[in-house]
Amino acid sequence: MSEPSKSAGFAATFNWQASDLGERASWPHSLRLCLDILLDSPCPMLLVWGPRKIVVYNVAYAALAGLDHPPAPGARVPAVMPAPLAADLAAYERAMAGQSQQLPRTALALVPGQTLVCDLHLTPLREADGAVAGVLYALAPSAPAQPEASEASGLRVLVVEDNLDSQYLVCEMLKAFGHQAEGVGHAEGALGLLEASSYDVLFSDVSLPGISGVELARQALRRAPAMHVIFASGYGEALLRHVDFPFQSLQKPYEIEQLQAALAAVPAQRRHPGGPPNV
Repeated sequence: MSEPSKSAGFAATFNWQASDLGERASWPHSLRLCLDILLDSPCPMLLVWGPRKIVVYNVAYAALAGLDHPPAPGARVPAVMPAPLAADLAAYERAMAGQSQQLPRTALALVPGQTLVCDLHLTPLREADGAVAGVLYALAPSAPAQPEASEASGLRVLVVEDNLDSQYLVCEMLKAFGHQAEGVGHAEGALGLLEASSYDVLFSDVSLPGISGVELARQALRRAPAMHVIFASGYGEALLRHVDFPFQSLQKPYEIEQLQAALAAVPAQRRHPGGPPNV
């Protein structure tokens, strides 16, 4: 779509009097300006003008629409509604009411038997009195759709941290790694979440207000024995010395790489459930 337009000069040389738009000299300024831009643009564009919905398009749009599409510039009331207009009539109506519209990843039946996915940009065109007289459509190729992450591609992690700033940062890091994360500031709230949902990993501070992180993990494992436990502690291993269940631990302050490594070990433990805990 980046090649120079082959339609340059259309506006000045085309016999508009034979079209539904009539003689160019009678057009309002907004229509003349729009068609100068549209017809000289290398990007696919289409104009829907007036209450009769007269349609004008450029060479790039006609090429996109296929060999059977009438050549540019059109300028007649179409027998069949053009694909960008038919794709979302409500968006056209909003544009005619004065609202610019952006329609990402819109499926257009431009070529018979084929669907083209484009981003549509709708711009209202106003006459001198401010009334909207038409809508300019610009078409752009959509970026490839990103595959949706399946639940199996990441871990569901419950983060228990009474420092709300730290809790937020940890949750955001986990999401950046491709995991699902929920945060809570105390063990009582964590137990409520554990009752309502299932998690793959409990990532908890050892020292919490009220119930400690160790006791939280013990109660959590009674409910979900397969859940993995990762502790974060600023007191070294002293508080974890007598813990009687498998866990991993990170010494505060820990690095992002250490957290990534701890989480990467969880799927490995799933594949080898009989292996020793990574303490």
